[in-house]
Amino acid sequence: MSDTKIHIVLIEDDKQIRRFLNTVLEAEDMSVFEAENGKQGLIACATRKPDLLIVDLGLPDMSGLDVIRDVRSWTEVPIIVLSARTQEQEKVAALNAGADDYLSKPFGAAELIARIHAHLRRRQPQSTQADAVFNFGDVSLNLALRTVSRAGQSVHLSPIEYRLLSVLARNAGKVMTHQQLLKEVWGPNQSENSHYLRIYMANLRQKLEQEPAQPRHFLTETGVGYRLLA
Repeated sequence: MSDTKIHIVLIEDDKQIRRFLNTVLEAEDMSVFEAENGKQGLIACATRKPDLLIVDLGLPDMSGLDVIRDVRSWTEVPIIVLSARTQEQEKVAALNAGADDYLSKPFGAAELIARIHAHLRRRQPQSTQADAVFNFGDVSLNLALRTVSRAGQSVHLSPIEYRLLSVLARNAGKVMTHQQLLKEVWGPNQSENSHYLRIYMANLRQKLEQEPAQPRHFLTETGVGYRLLA
């Protein structure tokens, strides 16, 4: 086995889904270790030190949320949740427990692969200069200089708009819940004022999206939060 392979621990009790994901991921030259319950998955995470963890919430021996909390207590490895549970509060609970992303079953294999690569890119070490500049579409954000340009032209953002953009950029590809964004941008006392987010997200789309009504980069995760895609 090549050391350059991406190593993934898959915690899923459905044998058919495990077989499907194993085929899909190995076709992308990823190495997959399967676990059919939470206990096996936690042991695998501790011993195999994977690059990414995929976990189902409905496990036979314990809650997937408990698996996420346990793993997150000692490692920042990216965690993607796959679950048939589609209620918004369950997605929020998984993200607040420490998951980085959430895909509802049924899901597309191409989307899963794209999200895996997005999270792994965020984990790669970068130079100081590269880390200071974030590009998406025709927009360039220089975090060191605190400047934003679009198609080479300077864009004026208010202080709050800039803080919101920078938080999303530093977590690019990751779903950020309403509470996480409110806490990061406005502070812990504003965690319930989600209407602030809608207003300022609309402002960012108007200034930075080519088609604000059909955004390609500032995506809404309905009832959960927002995601910035490069």
